[in-house]
Amino acid sequence: MQGLTTLLFAQGVASGLMFVAWLLYRATDKASWVDAFWAGNIAVLAAGYAWTQPGDPTRRTLVAVAGGLWGLRLALHLAVRVAKGPEDPRYLTLRAEWRDNLPARFLRFFQVQAVVDVVLSVPFLLMARDAAPFGRPTEMAGLVLWVVALAGESVADAQLARFKRTRGTAGRVCRTGLWGVSRHPNYFFEWLVWCAVALMATGAPWGLVSWSAPAMMLYVLLRVTGIPLTERQAVASKGEEYRAYQREVGAFVPWRRGEKTL
Repeated sequence: MQGLTTLLFAQGVASGLMFVAWLLYRATDKASWVDAFWAGNIAVLAAGYAWTQPGDPTRRTLVAVAGGLWGLRLALHLAVRVAKGPEDPRYLTLRAEWRDNLPARFLRFFQVQAVVDVVLSVPFLLMARDAAPFGRPTEMAGLVLWVVALAGESVADAQLARFKRTRGTAGRVCRTGLWGVSRHPNYFFEWLVWCAVALMATGAPWGLVSWSAPAMMLYVLLRVTGIPLTERQAVASKGEEYRAYQREVGAFVPWRRGEKTL
């Protein structure tokens, strides 16, 4: 019952922050703020669980670091991109599809993302409530995987940002580094982060529930607002160059080549 109460409170926090994101969208006409706040919500919820729950102190510190550091890094990275750059192509696609009553539609969309945040935060809550001594093999393996995944996502983001800053690359397809072996390496490593978190939480009471987080993330990335919207906009803006990229480079998992759109 206490865990349910905690989740309900977490939902209130996430929904409130997403409402702030919606207000920023209204003020700037950039729906991309939802991405920065989505990542920031994870950081806030993980830190809150680490602070308030009664589990092993070492594990709660890990929750604060794994959830807080990942979420804060991504939130800041996205916030800078939203503030300085144009609207994310995914949301341009949504605008074109929805056409009218956009503020209300985006408000619902933002609040759905708040629900997704809370579902994804469940592994952190289970870890923060686990009173057993820290150090299970699954926790150590998950921690190693988390470091690899965070490094991979950071490298992919940096490579894309460097490519965009290079003169003469506007409107071109990035094939630098990890982007030469996956069309969406940032999404792949983001999903791997959630696999690592689920692995760390597996040994906690009800820990297997944690695998709902990477499963949900995989579905969202592959079928909802991740790759499908990004690819649709990329083909529309980059044409044959991007279609050649689709034929030659896999969509998600690095080192898989020749994969068509999902």
